[in-house]
Amino acid sequence: MVSDGSDEGRDSALWALRFISGKYQGGEFPLRPHREIIVGRSSDLDMVLVEDMVSRKHAKITTDDQVVTIQDLGSTNGTFVNGEKVRKAELKDGDRILIGTSIIKMVYVEGDATNNALSETEARSKMAVAANKRAAPKSMSGSIEEIPLPDLIQLLSTSRKSGVLMVRSDAAVGRLYLRKGQIYFANLEHGPTVGSRKAIVRMLGWVQGAFELEPPDESPVLEELEDSTEALLMDGMRQLDEYRVQLEKLPSLAAALTVPKPLEPRLRDLAPEELDVFQAALEVNTVGAVFDQSPLSDLLIAEKLRVLLEKGYLAAA
Repeated sequence: MVSDGSDEGRDSALWALRFISGKYQGGEFPLRPHREIIVGRSSDLDMVLVEDMVSRKHAKITTDDQVVTIQDLGSTNGTFVNGEKVRKAELKDGDRILIGTSIIKMVYVEGDATNNALSETEARSKMAVAANKRAAPKSMSGSIEEIPLPDLIQLLSTSRKSGVLMVRSDAAVGRLYLRKGQIYFANLEHGPTVGSRKAIVRMLGWVQGAFELEPPDESPVLEELEDSTEALLMDGMRQLDEYRVQLEKLPSLAAALTVPKPLEPRLRDLAPEELDVFQAALEVNTVGAVFDQSPLSDLLIAEKLRVLLEKGYLAAA
């Protein structure tokens, strides 16, 4: 049963639900001790989320002393916590909840802020005003500072979302094409043409920027990926970690590359991948440009470039 909220001002809020994506982005809802709130589309509930993918009564959040739990109420599209579909789960600081197109972060309210937190009535009012002012989103949107891209992709994969995830960063604009949660293609705009796998790894390294899930685009692509999204994520994060280690052993990306004259080591001694990177270095003039020129993965380029520098095939200035 939904409580009437008459005691909402008696206890200070210890936790809050912060909307970091979707129609209510920027809104915050207090969670007070010994309180049960019902979330859904129906206008008579405690937290009202007016959107098609939210069920009339979608989920229940209970605060009992220091423990906060969420329970799905048999919703059509499900309730997700940190990328996993749940029937009931305990929530902790930093957990991310997906309901409809809203991504909600569980945050701990510290110090004096506990007494200054909005009442539930104030929070509902502010959320409604913000939602009315903001144009209806195509789907979900937000910041990758609030929800890192690997976590966002996991949420989209588990909830089997379809669409094009567009991410704008200072480095580039990237797009991930999803079909029922499966990444089948990726590309980068306004920059070098790289393959899907290389684009995914580069995007996983972005820590600042904005995202938006656009409607599906079923235009033909050059080649569809067949790996699971989980496998692409795991391999991408592994490559990214190893690439960063290799990068520390290389000159700066802006450093100029030259071929020593005379070239003492023999080209015939190079392995095929080393020869590919050497060829790329002949066509451009900086370390960074080699990564864009060669079709190999950034990790493999970094490894082979270090070998070429150490063996004297290339020199950096």
